[in-house]
Amino acid sequence: ESRTTMKSLRFISAEAFVSNAEFARKSLGAVTHDLFPLLFKASYLLEQGEVIHDLVENWPLFDFNMGKLLGATLDYEEDLRLRDYVLNQSSPYMKKLKVVDLTGIKDVEVQFCKCKKTMGRWARTQLLSKLCSDLLVYLQQAQCSPGTFEVSINVLIDLFVTERNYELVVQALLKKCSCPLKICCVAFRSDNLTLQKFFYIIKLTDPSLLRKLEIVHNVHLEMEHLEMLFNCIHFPLLMSLTLPARTFNVRRFTATDEQMLTKIGEKMGEMTQLTELSMSFSILTGRIQKLLSPLKTPLKMLDVSNCSLNHADMAFLANSFHANHLEALDLSGHDIPELYPSTFFKLLSHCSSVLRSLTLEDCNIQDIHVNMLILGLSPCQKLQEFKFIGNPLSSQALKHLFTFLCEFELCYSFGSISPEGLPCAKEPVLGRTPSLLHSSLLLLPSSPRVQYKCRASIRVVIIHHCPRYTVAEHILEGKICACH
Repeated sequence: ESRTTMKSLRFISAEAFVSNAEFARKSLGAVTHDLFPLLFKASYLLEQGEVIHDLVENWPLFDFNMGKLLGATLDYEEDLRLRDYVLNQSSPYMKKLKVVDLTGIKDVEVQFCKCKKTMGRWARTQLLSKLCSDLLVYLQQAQCSPGTFEVSINVLIDLFVTERNYELVVQALLKKCSCPLKICCVAFRSDNLTLQKFFYIIKLTDPSLLRKLEIVHNVHLEMEHLEMLFNCIHFPLLMSLTLPARTFNVRRFTATDEQMLTKIGEKMGEMTQLTELSMSFSILTGRIQKLLSPLKTPLKMLDVSNCSLNHADMAFLANSFHANHLEALDLSGHDIPELYPSTFFKLLSHCSSVLRSLTLEDCNIQDIHVNMLILGLSPCQKLQEFKFIGNPLSSQALKHLFTFLCEFELCYSFGSISPEGLPCAKEPVLGRTPSLLHSSLLLLPSSPRVQYKCRASIRVVIIHHCPRYTVAEHILEGKICACH
């Protein structure tokens, strides 16, 4: 027998208010702050996505706790959280929820909530796996209505599995068929796992639905294991692939290894959705063409940092069909000015119309190369991120480079009150540093009164520390203050 949840007059009024999305969105400015939680729950119940968006965007309270917002309240006692949604005694025909999407949530370094506890990707994986296991145990022990077992909700999530949460995630995936909450893995990241455990759990995730696969750090995957993975499992929807360091090492290749590399390239060519590839810290000298030429879809992101590329590799990249589509490129760890300056600038010119992120860390870019670098960057009008730490540039060369960045409609201005001990300035202070800065960067005084303005979306990464200066990363969008 289904039960009817009583609603207070306040909640009925809130439902009436948000039921007209256009009216509700226009009237939010006149709503008292203490009613925002009530309106949020009412909007969630009525699936008013636009109203929810505006409520969150203008959230006036210090705390935003989904558990409290969707949990039982005096105004509406029904709990809208996933576990309680499944266990609710109402008819399964009344339960419309089929998909919960937890993907795309961005982790942050600093939590501003009172508890200061993080809920990153790993913690979300842990929490959802435990929720599924606990829910199944409860259903087996409690006398629930038969309709409860008919509930089926796909929960889309980016899984992050390590040795610590491996067993819990495996149990949740194994019991997926019998649990009302069904984990659907869209992206999978593995770290600190043995190869045996990695191969076992990746099969449980339903790889046919996987869009992103990251194998990092302490997963000792080498080329023969990668071939085995591609032979045993198909990834038809895979869009992004990250491989751990030293997956490839051509310095010890045999004739058999060359054939294996060719087969891996062919298998990657079957992944028609693949547009992002990261192979940093593999030794791939002279083999880039063998890996990338079979790909049928142009890459938008390529990370070949510290891969010991030679002139033939760079020539292939510059002339390949990938070059015109690269939005993010990482060539760190290569002596570009010495090995292949002209070929690199050819590659840069081909991707200049779409390039948004360029990383050239530890590339031995010196003062004599700055003019050529500026010439190469000039057509890259969509560039939003440029990382170039680890290059031995003098403060004068840096000033020249940042003067060029100002021509991207970047405009720096200092406040009239300068930090103690420094003269009042109208431009970034670049001269009061050692003659060589081995972390090519913009140095900013650490006064909270110093402000920077700009009209473009260039993001400059700053990593350095010396007296009166601070380590900071400034995203020059609108108006920001100097960091401490």
